[in-house]
Amino acid sequence: MMRDSRFKRSLVAGVIAGVFSIAATAALAGECPADKQVPDGQGQKMSTAAAKGVKDVVRSTTDLSKEPAHIDGRLFRLRQLDIEPGGIVPWHSHGNRPAMIYIVSGEVIEYASNCTVPIVHKAGEVAPEKNGTQHWWENKTNAPVVLISVDLFPVEQKKEEHMM
Repeated sequence: MMRDSRFKRSLVAGVIAGVFSIAATAALAGECPADKQVPDGQGQKMSTAAAKGVKDVVRSTTDLSKEPAHIDGRLFRLRQLDIEPGGIVPWHSHGNRPAMIYIVSGEVIEYASNCTVPIVHKAGEVAPEKNGTQHWWENKTNAPVVLISVDLFPVEQKKEEHMM
């Protein structure tokens, strides 16, 4: 039993290290152009569209209150999101939940409250999501999109409050 637990932790640590390694070397081409960045709330407007065609699977979590960082009330979480053609990840905020999104495959469009133009994200890119980011995502292509999300999830919040 203890051996399984160690193996699982090693596997999770390896996956997380791999995601951050990819994130560190991946292109950041899918960012808002510098001349299109604006204060939060002055960019793309909130969509009232509900989630559509999105499968959100939590692959692993680590309770950070039990780790050397000792951060109470936070989970280090890794998820996979599959967005079907025409799929929508609804409007949400990252004011209390920093994240990094790695685009594994496909192309997805982000509409951010701090950018005056839509941002196109392609496979191999990383989208940082931090305080001051409110946005929604849409797959306007004919192919599915696969994303890996790593975030610091606040335990007290409901999953539905921020799908992405």
